[in-house]
Amino acid sequence: MTSRILIVEDDPSIRLGLKRSLEFEGFTIELAKDGEEAIQRAFDKKPNLIVLDLMLPKVNGFEVCRTVRKYDSTIPIVILSAKGDEGDKVLGLELGADDYITKPFSIRELTARIKAALRRRKAMEGEVESFEESNLKIDFSGQTLLVDGELRELSTREFNLLRHLIQNRGRVLSRDQILNKVWGYDYDGTPRTIDNFINKLRQKIEHDAQNPNWILTVRGSGYKFRPAPD
Repeated sequence: MTSRILIVEDDPSIRLGLKRSLEFEGFTIELAKDGEEAIQRAFDKKPNLIVLDLMLPKVNGFEVCRTVRKYDSTIPIVILSAKGDEGDKVLGLELGADDYITKPFSIRELTARIKAALRRRKAMEGEVESFEESNLKIDFSGQTLLVDGELRELSTREFNLLRHLIQNRGRVLSRDQILNKVWGYDYDGTPRTIDNFINKLRQKIEHDAQNPNWILTVRGSGYKFRPAPD
């Protein structure tokens, strides 16, 4: 089945160029020229992936990303923006974007990253959808986390990271392995990215983030989720 991609871009020449290039690659394309139209088309057309500019009329790309993620945790979002500051990249990823590409860009790179994001999403299908043990109750499909019966908020990326750790329960995962699986092989982050996300995740699920019970550090190797009880 042909993947349907929603291109959100206010520049007509870039929008048309992307449409032609990605149609040549075999994708079906939907277009939106501002943030309001993007949100509407995301829900009406149900694309398989969104290519999202940040500097948009009416509603900016960050808000589009936030809104789409609030109602759909599965659709890959690739941000394509002239805003190359690290803070913008971090914010975009924390809001749930799967990738962030800075303009100017090559269509070859964009196509490769789109295909990688679609592969990662397909690979995640069939993974563990829920987890319940001791004081933790997690619904990954609905993106809800209860700790001691109290609702805690996680970003989409944090849910994906937690699911990957639980999927490999008891197995030591290196930072590079986690980065490649959850962020993708073409993401240009560093292993320090993993440490930052693990620390945030611990603060939300652990009683004592400094002495974790669930997400364990294996010195010199990486991290693992606590093995199942005998």
